[in-house]
Amino acid sequence: MSTGELLNIEPLELKFPFELKKQISCSLQLANKTDNYVAFKVKTTNPKKYCVRPNTGIVLPRSTCDVIVTMQAQKEAPPDMQCKDKFLLQSVVAPDGATAKDITPEMFSKESGHVVEECKLRVVYVPPPQPPSPVPEGSEEGGSPRGSVSDNGHLSGSESGAASRAFGESHDKSSEAKALIAKLTEEKNAAIHQNNKLRQELELLRREANKSQSGVSFMLVILVGLIGIILGYIMKKA
Repeated sequence: MSTGELLNIEPLELKFPFELKKQISCSLQLANKTDNYVAFKVKTTNPKKYCVRPNTGIVLPRSTCDVIVTMQAQKEAPPDMQCKDKFLLQSVVAPDGATAKDITPEMFSKESGHVVEECKLRVVYVPPPQPPSPVPEGSEEGGSPRGSVSDNGHLSGSESGAASRAFGESHDKSSEAKALIAKLTEEKNAAIHQNNKLRQELELLRREANKSQSGVSFMLVILVGLIGIILGYIMKKA
């Protein structure tokens, strides 16, 4: 970390995880140690290779500002992974309320009498992060060696057995589902047949009841007629 009068700069080395044909970025943090507005400007010895955003700006009093430095994709690696590129960060007190639009090149000119702080930053290439190494076959505790996939895409070893078991279980479940559907269909047909039979029996009972009611009414008429004849005969005798 730089301990200048105006800004604390962290880090002092721009570390890029170097990879060919890949754009890589790293960041700087600028912390204003004063109660003044501080203007900054970033320069590099290789401007075509790097993009700095923002390359100029204002850091408010007791505040921080992040600067992103992006290295363009490289077609070849430098010898021994050593980079000679350097950056220069200049800072100067700016008028209160100043914005990035108010920054001019004259503000960083020592010849104009401005007090300009400068901090040089190195570029360092570091190895890219390595992916986790795969677990060797059969190295798991309590586990048996696992089968692998051959070049033609066929499973071998226990994976083939597992696949067969999975297929068998799937086939068994399919057979059970078909049997259940067939059973439900049979029960449904039986219920429909029973319902139709009950309807027929109910219609037959209703017809017989209608016939019975008609016969009783006829008998009552005859009986009333006989009673009338008997009463008439009795009245004549009297």
